[in-house]
Amino acid sequence: MKLRELIRQTERRLRAARLHYGHGTDNAHDEAAFLVLRGLGLPFDTDPERAARPERVEILIQRRIAERIPAAYLLKEAWLDGLAFYVDRRVIVPRSHIAFLFKGLRVRPKRILDLCTGSGCLAILAARAFPKARVDASDISRDALAVAARNVRTHGRRIRLIRSDLFENIEGRYDLILSNPPYVSTTSMRKLPPEYRHEPGLALGGGRDGLQFVSQILAGAAQHLTPEGMLMCEIGENRGALERAYSATNFGWPRDEVFTLARARIRGASRSAPRPGRAA
Repeated sequence: MKLRELIRQTERRLRAARLHYGHGTDNAHDEAAFLVLRGLGLPFDTDPERAARPERVEILIQRRIAERIPAAYLLKEAWLDGLAFYVDRRVIVPRSHIAFLFKGLRVRPKRILDLCTGSGCLAILAARAFPKARVDASDISRDALAVAARNVRTHGRRIRLIRSDLFENIEGRYDLILSNPPYVSTTSMRKLPPEYRHEPGLALGGGRDGLQFVSQILAGAAQHLTPEGMLMCEIGENRGALERAYSATNFGWPRDEVFTLARARIRGASRSAPRPGRAA
């Protein structure tokens, strides 16, 4: 069988299974290509007319369909901004929008902090984007830091890993603080497709309104930023909730899923009082 036909056949099977995507791909064709090519150990630009052995990837396809396991976990590999990272179920699959915003930043940070680093992907990409910067990457999870350490050994330079509950063990000041914290609301957690339930809940659940950890980051970031420093934080679909909760704060929005805030504005940020008749 030719590689092209194996990918097409796999795509048809994935479509029929009505799977959910969002862990590196967003459609059945790309997921099929990822499973087949990387399952066979081939680069993405392999000649599609090359002969392929379906039996070598059959177990991966079966598990993707039957168990709804994201392909990244099956392959132990996820790609973000052109770089491959090791992943397993100790960390969420890398997919942060922050990864694509470094080139647009006007600041040239000398010190960077990546809070809730997970696999370490954002810290590594930040170190590559700003080759003169020192990068600290923290997480509360020992398991996540073990995965991050593996990726740092493969890709990293100038990256120090720290076990910390947000800012608890963080010292010093940074020119740029990055964070892709847990931000899925309690209601949304209950509705997550099966694929997402393979990821660690600790890295997803953000409390009733999804802002539990975002609010803590806003409360503590100013004292860890330099005078001209900036916070960049991902919040998923919670832009409306954040703007209602901090109605007096003027956030920057390079993308709807990511806000930026200068230190001076962070110091003035506080949650708005709930409207009369509404629960706090």
